[in-house]
Amino acid sequence: METSRTDTSRTTSADRSAGRLRGRLAAPRSAWRQDFTASLVVFLVALPLCVGVAVASGVPAELGLVTGIVGGLVTGMLPGSSLQVSGPAAGLTVLVYEAVQAYGLPVLGVIVLIAGLLQLLMGGLRLGRWFRAISVSVVEGMLAGIGLVLIAGQLYSLADIEAPSSGLGKIAGLPGMFADVVASSQARTALCLGAGTIAVLVLWKKLPKPVQVVPAQLAAVGLATLASALLGLPVAKVEVKGLVESLQPPGLGEFGELANIGLIGTVLAFTLIASAESLFSAAAVDRLHDGPRTQYDKELMAQGAGNAVCGLLGALPMTAVIVRSAANVQAGARTKASRVLHGVWLLLFAALLPAALGVIPVAALAGILVHAGFKLIPARELVGLWREHRGEALILVATAVSIVAVSMFEGVLIGLALAIVKTAWEASHVRLEVVDKGAGPIQAYLTGNATFLRLPKILDTLESLPQDRPVELHLTGLHHLDHACRTALENWAERHSGADTEPVKVTSPS
Repeated sequence: METSRTDTSRTTSADRSAGRLRGRLAAPRSAWRQDFTASLVVFLVALPLCVGVAVASGVPAELGLVTGIVGGLVTGMLPGSSLQVSGPAAGLTVLVYEAVQAYGLPVLGVIVLIAGLLQLLMGGLRLGRWFRAISVSVVEGMLAGIGLVLIAGQLYSLADIEAPSSGLGKIAGLPGMFADVVASSQARTALCLGAGTIAVLVLWKKLPKPVQVVPAQLAAVGLATLASALLGLPVAKVEVKGLVESLQPPGLGEFGELANIGLIGTVLAFTLIASAESLFSAAAVDRLHDGPRTQYDKELMAQGAGNAVCGLLGALPMTAVIVRSAANVQAGARTKASRVLHGVWLLLFAALLPAALGVIPVAALAGILVHAGFKLIPARELVGLWREHRGEALILVATAVSIVAVSMFEGVLIGLALAIVKTAWEASHVRLEVVDKGAGPIQAYLTGNATFLRLPKILDTLESLPQDRPVELHLTGLHHLDHACRTALENWAERHSGADTEPVKVTSPS
């Protein structure tokens, strides 16, 4: 009996060990199946977006695919965030278009390369986490401004009409654009096709779940392409040049443009906006899953490496994209293998089926980007901010309006400056309490943070005190007293201490 128990115990232990081994072997197989399926979903979502962003940016459609491929095969393999997916983003469309118009397509590679190297440097210096300190109002204002300019520009593409170059010009020219649509049957046809694309995107989530297995973006472009082909619609199609022919690596001559101050500003804008968008996307993706959290400095370096490669190839800049990342998580991705595989599928498509891009109507891609532009505008968040934090709401609006009225870089700088001023104003809260008992010295108590921002109000109150009465100024309640405020208080004390009045007694802060 004793031997039997021992054998049974050994058998049970062996079974447990075998079960654990089978579980460890099955888990990777299960993860690979999920990652494989997720990679196909992300590929189908990314394909129309890569092409649409490239066309809207004024560059060959193939360059959008190149950036998507690099985002999968290069950035996708590096540590940082395991589930978010990188590629060309609608948020950089306006900036890329302006850069290409101002400096030419070959110089775009220089801009993207230097921006990528700066991201690598910032990640190496562990500055990635500091991007989380940027005011959310500035970031949302930046996205809202991008969305407004993107919508205004793509409305022209919906009707196959060339858009003005400036943000204000796009908005001001909309009435004339609609007049042209009324007068042109071809423009009306393109506009109807683009509007149908937007309708599919909006209504797709209301269809039965089995239908929604097909990504909305792919369905919208596919249906628009099918309608255009079957009905023989006279609308503009995507121009196809070929993958290799589209690549324009920067030469040594293009690097000479770095002496241009305006180009330096563009590089800084690319770096700031791409980094902020990627790291804010990472924070959003982390909330969608229970897996490993993002390592922000490593993720910034991964984005930098991807952008450096894109720059060397003369392709579009990349960021992490929340649409593709959310699709990746929702499709059940478990590891970074899904985003690497999505890059493989993009590469195979670009290598084997590049001519398929030539049948896609430009109006359909414009519809996708108009829809994406509306999603960049945080309308609900703005209403909530206005109710609870009006200062933050004003910063959001001011940033968005500045981007539309001036440019991307200046608009973001204006937003950051306003956020800093607001923070400084709130941090300089100070209270001055005057106690006058009718006899004896007047007592003045300063509490809080005394800075030059509040100095006029402090001096107005102190200078209104009776000149013939002694004063005691208590500063022990101050948490901070800056040099300008201290000097001003000392000068006031000297002026108030006349020949017939006792000197002002000042109790300094500890």
